[in-house]
Amino acid sequence: MSESTNNLSFFKYPNTLEPGVYIVGAGPGDPDLLTVRAQKLLAAADVILFADSLIPEQILDVCRPDAEIIKTANRTLEEIVPLMIDAVRSHKSVVRLHSGDPSLYSAIHEQMQLLADANIPFEVIPGISAFQAAAAKLKIELTVPGLVQTIILTRISGRTHVPDTEELAALAAHRASLCLYLSVTHITEAQGKLLEHYDPDTPVAICYRLGWPDEKIRVVNLAQMANCTHEEKLRRTTLYVISPALLPVSGRSRLYHPEHNHLFRSSHSLGSDTTELRM
Repeated sequence: MSESTNNLSFFKYPNTLEPGVYIVGAGPGDPDLLTVRAQKLLAAADVILFADSLIPEQILDVCRPDAEIIKTANRTLEEIVPLMIDAVRSHKSVVRLHSGDPSLYSAIHEQMQLLADANIPFEVIPGISAFQAAAAKLKIELTVPGLVQTIILTRISGRTHVPDTEELAALAAHRASLCLYLSVTHITEAQGKLLEHYDPDTPVAICYRLGWPDEKIRVVNLAQMANCTHEEKLRRTTLYVISPALLPVSGRSRLYHPEHNHLFRSSHSLGSDTTELRM
């Protein structure tokens, strides 16, 4: 795959892109959370293929008026990839727009393999994932010193089988900040597996369509997670954040502690630090 994964030459002028496929993460849905690079690519590309069931159309407001926009929600891989290949062979630039970050649950692996097999150059441009947007909305850090230092991104088995070694109950045993994707239709089963290890009072943030106009965020106890999901009639595009970091806790990193020294700062005594603040 190496020959096709070399970086494409980015445009020298605002409306010029090298022919190729740019696999772009659109973030969770809010156009303001697009990366600068994503905005520039969307503004310059000849063709945009986007997952219309997962990405709000206002994300496309930045695109050229004459750009060809192709919805892919009702298309198969066998239909999507030839469209990209044909466009690039016609000397066009193509943005393949995915929700969130392409490295997570985006099904880009098979697309990249087929593009490489066809000798079509491509790049991957990261985006903000829903778990990051959720933490920002909730105004929390998912790795609070002395409380939790691990984040698990996972899903429950459904149409896509999860390896036995990654079974949800086994991951729950860590009691880490666990971000549960693609599990809303199996949420009762997921709740049961999580309760094998998490306390029933563990807070859960239920985040529906983050960044969309109809966004909903509910924070409930783990024991209420499934009921809340059903009462709110949530379907698809729902992320669950199960974490002790949602509790009102205190904790301090060593990074900015006055007694901690590192390459860029020597340690300071509390006394001298306090004096500096008073000045």
